[in-house]
Amino acid sequence: MESKVSEGGLNVTLTIRLLMHGKEVGSIIGKKGETVKKMREESGARINISEGNCPERIVTITGPTDAIFKAFAMIAYKFEEDITNSMSNSTATSKPPVTLRLVVPASQCGSLIGKGGSKIKEIRESTGAQVQVAGDMLPNSTERAVTISGTPDAIIQCVKQICVVMLESPPKGATIPYRPKPASTPVIFAGGQAYTIQGQYAIPHPDQLTKLHQLAMQQTPFTPLGQTTPAFPGEKLPLHSSEEAQNLMGQSSGLDASPPASTHELTIPNDLIGCIIGRQGTKINEIRQMSGAQIKIASATEGSSERQITITGTPANISLAQYLINARLTSEVTGMGAL
Repeated sequence: MESKVSEGGLNVTLTIRLLMHGKEVGSIIGKKGETVKKMREESGARINISEGNCPERIVTITGPTDAIFKAFAMIAYKFEEDITNSMSNSTATSKPPVTLRLVVPASQCGSLIGKGGSKIKEIRESTGAQVQVAGDMLPNSTERAVTISGTPDAIIQCVKQICVVMLESPPKGATIPYRPKPASTPVIFAGGQAYTIQGQYAIPHPDQLTKLHQLAMQQTPFTPLGQTTPAFPGEKLPLHSSEEAQNLMGQSSGLDASPPASTHELTIPNDLIGCIIGRQGTKINEIRQMSGAQIKIASATEGSSERQITITGTPANISLAQYLINARLTSEVTGMGAL
């Protein structure tokens, strides 16, 4: 990280991460990226927005502290403008506060809260902003969300104080950053189409997942329950008909009638388990996310050359999880030239 010299002498370079919903990100980017371009130019901060078709995105702001505060001010005022515009079309009389969510390493949250909550109380009282630190870490990370709400001026003062705390108490140990996941779970499969549940509605899911599901239904390595036959690439296994798949999903009786969860077990050779788990668990998390199934990998037992994998979920979730695991194994074995 480079540090820049500003009027006040040496100015520290910092990185702050924000968690935003797609709509908020759209507001920050603006038409043809004009808003974010203006923010970058006027603040002097680097503003990066995470890729991906996710309900949530990470906005990373890096630069000298004064540049970060300018960028934050611009974001806070932009959000206030959005609130004002949305109120002109509604009957609401009280103006909701501007809300920003910071993503902070959990190891720094203790300093932010302070002994007996003293620090966070001091920040609330001196800035007039509401500050809340989430009790749980964000999924698959060692970071927590810190929600700040209030007027734009209160938020800017609050961010300044949080930055001071973060500079005084650097994170301890390695931080696993939070990466928003593409699909909002749970995923339901019905009639060869994938749906995600958002509130009370089932939203058709992107084509990629639907195609995967259709593939899984054609090539399902779905052995009868309780049978622990190793499912290896190339093994001929029973197929599901689309009618059977629809029955499995309880489509005719609405979304509430999801089939009961069942459990299926697989055994995988030790030397192939790595390709399923992936680096820092990325692949297995991907498979969990895409299939909607729970997947547990047993610890290695001494003297055994195999590992047990337990998959729990609806029959369709299990089918998809097995299909994805097999696809990983196939690519690994093919890549090794063993076929």
